[in-house]
Amino acid sequence: MSVADLLRKKREQLEQKNKEEGQNFLSDYAKKENVVLLPSGIAYEILVNGEGVKIALSDKIECHYHGTNIHGEVFDSSVDRGTPAIFNLSKLILAYQQVVPLLSIGTKFKMVTPPEYAYRDEHISKTIGPYSTLIFEVELLSVK
Repeated sequence: MSVADLLRKKREQLEQKNKEEGQNFLSDYAKKENVVLLPSGIAYEILVNGEGVKIALSDKIECHYHGTNIHGEVFDSSVDRGTPAIFNLSKLILAYQQVVPLLSIGTKFKMVTPPEYAYRDEHISKTIGPYSTLIFEVELLSVK
């Protein structure tokens, strides 16, 4: 077997492992009380209910976020940096684009997203492998 074949096989095994672990994690999470499961398979729960304006897909938002994989490894966090982030909602991963317009400014929520609504088959980093299910805790601060 060639090196390329070995690497392909190793990647396929990692992809399968990530898919299975992610599906199990998401399935368990979706069973929790107060978790909303969208038809897309994205699950979220409101931690703090906001009372501000609703956010449109075309808006630029200011938020704090903390992103981990299902093993609790942090891959990015504005909370850890101590500075909120500003994003064009339409430029973020599909999970944000689906969930954030359902919520109001001031809302803090936790979202678990299947890989199809995050980075799919991309191997982004050591903590985000191909077909990784991701967890985000997000606080919506304002529309810019």
